[in-house]
Amino acid sequence: MRDQQPQTGQVLDQILLSVLGPHHHLTDQTPLLGAIPEFDSSSIMTILTLLEDQYDVVFDDAELSADLFSTVGSLRHFMTEKLGKTA
Repeated sequence: MRDQQPQTGQVLDQILLSVLGPHHHLTDQTPLLGAIPEFDSSSIMTILTLLEDQYDVVFDDAELSADLFSTVGSLRHFMTEKLGKTA
C-alpha cells in the first residue's frame, strides 16, 4: 500500500485547492487553521465531506481536533493513518 501514499497526498492537495483556491502553494509545513482566511468551519466541513466521499470513510467527532488542521502535513498524516497506510 505504500505506493498509494503519494496518490493520497495528491488527492488531499486537490481537495484543499478546490476549496481554498488554486492560488495557494501547499507543502506539509503550510499552516491552515488560523493562517488561511478561507480555511474556516465551512471549508473544514466541505473538505471532510469530500474526503469521506473520495475514500468511503466516516470521521468520528472524537478523532477530529484543531491540531489535526494545524498544517497540511498534520492533515496528510491523519489521512494516512485513517486509511491504514504506513508513513
